[in-house]
Amino acid sequence: EYALARTERKSAPGYHGFTLHASPEVTLKEDLLRRDLTINALAEDHDGSIIDYYNGQKDLQDKVLRHVSPAFSEDPVRILRVARFAARYAELGFTVAPETNQLMRQMVESGEVDALVAERIWQETQKALTELSPSVFFTTLRDCGALAVIFPEVDKLFGIPQPEKHHPEIDTGIHTMMVLDMAAKLSSEPKTRFAALTHDLGKGTTPTELLPRHHGHEERSVELLKVLCTRLRTPKAYRDLAILAARFHGNIHRAVELRPNTVLKILKRTDAFRQPERFEQFLVACEADSRGRKGMQDIDYPQANFFRNAFAAAKSVKVKPLVDQGLQGEHLAAAIDKLRTSAIKSV
Repeated sequence: EYALARTERKSAPGYHGFTLHASPEVTLKEDLLRRDLTINALAEDHDGSIIDYYNGQKDLQDKVLRHVSPAFSEDPVRILRVARFAARYAELGFTVAPETNQLMRQMVESGEVDALVAERIWQETQKALTELSPSVFFTTLRDCGALAVIFPEVDKLFGIPQPEKHHPEIDTGIHTMMVLDMAAKLSSEPKTRFAALTHDLGKGTTPTELLPRHHGHEERSVELLKVLCTRLRTPKAYRDLAILAARFHGNIHRAVELRPNTVLKILKRTDAFRQPERFEQFLVACEADSRGRKGMQDIDYPQANFFRNAFAAAKSVKVKPLVDQGLQGEHLAAAIDKLRTSAIKSV
């Protein structure tokens, strides 16, 4: 792929607001100056020699994500890109340079981030959810103040206490980041990771007098999720799985306490029979929630296997013999439920 060297000049707010100039007169140094990070502002000549005008090789060696020039501040998408690179390379020890974090904070304070469009936010977020340490994407945004603008529902979780008996980490924001990273260990599926990220949004709106308990947070989470997904125009598959995790994760945690008919109701309400793959992703998100707690990362989660076995038992019920008996409509549905409940009871 070939492209002429180019420069750009800010002409309007947001990442669309640029006037580009490309011609043979633009030098390589000028072209590299418009890159976002020094480690991306490297070039190689036909002899294989590295051209490094902005100390990118040193920043690679020092594992620093640093902006090339003050022009970084002209494009708010660069904040998202830095956060995504931080998530990708955190395992290697890379961190954001303090001066870059400060510049990103100034961009937030100036309102530049407000010009970001939903499609671009989601595009970068979706990519970040596939990285090795997806939580770093969100903590990096929080460090510069951008999380409160882009994901206010997630930002509000930080500083919100939970009962220490069940959550030794106490802080809901910290718990959410731990759940997200646990989901990344358990699954490479970004939809599952998104569900892990958003499963507890309702805890950010718990009335102060109820803290540290969060009675009814599940339904509040669902409502906040709907707002977030509408605002960012998230794909329906992400939205639907996240809503299941937000609404039903507590039921899965209490699996052994549930009656067989209640287990069947959950299988039906989660649409497990028609969407078994999504149901499996939902169970993984629930496991991530349980193990995404301080000191509990290596504890088994038998509840997931219980529901897998219950689903397998219920699914094994044969419908044809009931149809052959002439059962229809409500009578057929009741007979199927009775047999499925009995099958679940044997698990």
